[in-house]
Amino acid sequence: MNTEPTAAGTDGIALETMLCFDLYSASRAMTSVYRQALDPLGLTYPQYLVLVVLWTGGEQPVRQVVDRLRLDYGTVSPLLKRLEQRGLVERRRRADDERSVTISLTDAGVALRAQARDVPARIGAAFGLGADDMATLARLLATVTVTATRHAAGTPADAAEAPGDATA
Repeated sequence: MNTEPTAAGTDGIALETMLCFDLYSASRAMTSVYRQALDPLGLTYPQYLVLVVLWTGGEQPVRQVVDRLRLDYGTVSPLLKRLEQRGLVERRRRADDERSVTISLTDAGVALRAQARDVPARIGAAFGLGADDMATLARLLATVTVTATRHAAGTPADAAEAPGDATA
């Protein structure tokens, strides 16, 4: 006799009904794929994200990098230090406001972009989804991020909760 509870026979607390577990599992799987793609470049996933922000946005204040990555200074600062030690970025205090630090790519940081050119395609292939499904997933994840962030901050979401049987 199977003694494991089914999703229908529980109080809603079952891995099979937890979207948060699905997101967690997907995140861990993607981190694994990124690790395989980034190890040859000597980068961690968070370091890669910092570089992507700089590759696409150019020189910018640390505050802007922090905001774009939705991280805090305590997380981004060590990333920047390690990237600077590797000679990929430069940190400079602004002359007009010494409290503000600007981050820019070095020549080596710019050159690394060419070596990382295949990373997005490798990651996209790992999803196993078509373009329409990828667009839908991106939209849904953006909605989850915005509404969960508002909820965590104590601000009610603008939209009503979507109907469904699954729990978070």
